[in-house]
Amino acid sequence: MKRVSFAEFGGPDVLHLTDSEEPHAGPGRIRIAVRAAGVNPVDWRIREGQFRTARPIELPAGVGQDASGVVDEVGQGVDGIAVGDRVFGRGLSTYAEFAVLSAWARMPDGLSFEEAAGYPSVVETALRIMRQVGVQPGQTLLVSGASGGVGSAVLQIARDRGIAVIGTAGAANQDYLRGLGAAATTYGEGWVERVRQLGPVDAALDLAGSGVIRELVELTGDPQKVISIADLTAPEFGVRYSGVTGSVPDALAEAADLISRGKLHIPVEKTYTLAEAAAAHIDSRAGHTRGRRVVTI
Repeated sequence: MKRVSFAEFGGPDVLHLTDSEEPHAGPGRIRIAVRAAGVNPVDWRIREGQFRTARPIELPAGVGQDASGVVDEVGQGVDGIAVGDRVFGRGLSTYAEFAVLSAWARMPDGLSFEEAAGYPSVVETALRIMRQVGVQPGQTLLVSGASGGVGSAVLQIARDRGIAVIGTAGAANQDYLRGLGAAATTYGEGWVERVRQLGPVDAALDLAGSGVIRELVELTGDPQKVISIADLTAPEFGVRYSGVTGSVPDALAEAADLISRGKLHIPVEKTYTLAEAAAAHIDSRAGHTRGRRVVTI
């Protein structure tokens, strides 16, 4: 089978489309014929070696953790799913023709494979960091870098829970944020004052890693009310860096429910082929995404 892999840490040029042995579903796992794989910042962070000490991996290694597709193998001990079912979930080496998933859910009716591949990690992350920051219905949450996948999920989940949101993004994405129910403003010079004019902030999330931790603490008045998923220097300010995965099965179930109720929709901004994985990583790293990027197979 074809899969994207890398044999050394480095830039996007270390990614190669290779012929590899097919993986198989072990106990408690399923294998899917992949139709699409989500592109996440963690993918290129792992490729660059940012986590090589905290989470060592054996090289050569595959790329990707989110995928959607059709079940074609069911491992021992797995119930409630059958060959031929359309699913989305999380696994390993998902930029490939076949991938083994460790967590999955059936795709809601009407959802395309491209759309479904963009949900697993972003919804899990959104739910986790909202829980960790402790924001409650009736409060206001500030989201720095709100137009990407995680931000799109946070804004819609917050809206469903009765939480007001202020979102920062580039000028081109202001209407997009407003369409998701946020009070929107641009980042850049004077952004702190622009946020203050929109109202008091009870909690804040840093999704972009653009060096704004100090200002987020200033706006909330408490480092414990700020969470970052993108700035490894956050602990220097007393702010928690959240990089530990929560319950993926629970997140997938909630995602399916929100999608089915029409409360969650994350657009796919751009699709790539397996051979264009390096370009997908370059674009993801550059930021300014509106929604999700996915690799299609």
